[in-house]
Amino acid sequence: MVVLIKGQKVDLTKVHPGLKQLKIGLGWDISQTDSSIDLDAVALLVDAQGKVAGKENLVFYNNLTGGGTAVQLTKDNQTGAGAGDDEQLTIDLEKIPADIKKVAIAITIYDGAAKKQSFGQVLNAFVRIEDDQTKKELCRFDLGKEFNADLTLLAGEVYLHNGEWKFSAIGQSVSGDIRELCKQFNLELPADTFTKKSPPVKTAAASPKPASVNLKKVELKKAGDKINLSKTDSPLGEIVVNLNWTQKTGGGFLSSILNASNSVDLDLGCLFELEDGSKGVVQALGNAFGNLKQLPYVALDHDDRTGTSKSGENLRINGDQLMKFKRILVYAFIYEGAANWAEVDGIVTLKQKSGPDVEVRLDEHRKGKRMCAIALIENEKNQTLSVKKVVEYFSGHREMDKAFNWGMTWSAGSK
Repeated sequence: MVVLIKGQKVDLTKVHPGLKQLKIGLGWDISQTDSSIDLDAVALLVDAQGKVAGKENLVFYNNLTGGGTAVQLTKDNQTGAGAGDDEQLTIDLEKIPADIKKVAIAITIYDGAAKKQSFGQVLNAFVRIEDDQTKKELCRFDLGKEFNADLTLLAGEVYLHNGEWKFSAIGQSVSGDIRELCKQFNLELPADTFTKKSPPVKTAAASPKPASVNLKKVELKKAGDKINLSKTDSPLGEIVVNLNWTQKTGGGFLSSILNASNSVDLDLGCLFELEDGSKGVVQALGNAFGNLKQLPYVALDHDDRTGTSKSGENLRINGDQLMKFKRILVYAFIYEGAANWAEVDGIVTLKQKSGPDVEVRLDEHRKGKRMCAIALIENEKNQTLSVKKVVEYFSGHREMDKAFNWGMTWSAGSK
């Protein structure tokens, strides 16, 4: 791992052949007296002319992906509390559009001017880069204390030079907020583009009305969209991941597909990886139904072979064992029938004890691929679990395993 100073550059792909996916971690500390400061990570996808061509190439709190799915904002910490990264960006170098020559990384204080806040109240700011596949840290840049009156810092940039990707430690202040940062790259957007939705306000009054405005359901609409399960003072409790589906026949929801000659058997399952390094699978295929009370603390309740079960199929996750989990990849697999996802109306709903349901639809269909990786559930510093929409299609378990670097050995099975 290379420790950088301001102005220094470091090779990424040249020194690390095969490097494809980067994780950019940004972190900072805020004193208790300044705890209202909300800092945000920003990524700008810049073309050869030094311009950002449209909001779709600006990745920030109101637009979590850019360049298709090449750059994603995956973690948001509004307080700076805790150790490690406060916000994270991922960059898939193979997916970056050909016209993009660099990804500029910045940190900005939300509504800092109105609150009379600045980076003089921020401590220990840093940016670091790791190989997102191997988790090896490649370089780190501590931003220093030279930015007392500033609202925005251009931390560094990942850029393309002679066919190789490099990182430059910039550490340059920007006069103004995120809008001014965008203007430096010839991107001007309306002021309301950068307005965050206000979080629910907690009051001391024992009134049921504030709870009535809470969302009952949150849909992750785009690949890369991510949400943390609600944190409570008590354990997470049981988390239910439900798959409900039916074959489209024109007869309405859950119409009689039992008589269809081309009926489909769609199965729910997951790959799991625990903090101790153990890995495995929970699915009906191979009768690997898991166990909720013992390792792996994930269980499949039953196998719906027709799509007519009103309750669908359910994976149950023991949220009380949060610290045992590292990650869980939820998937669906067409065991029998034509691999035509457009004819299967599939939807996965994650139900939590406290907080809204999280819904992911099996869209963006890929005909001929039997396996769909639906959602990635990850441990967030032993505080809660995050859920990220994936919806990527594969030929089978082995191909999906390779894509997510699970490292398991596969053989044919039946049920």
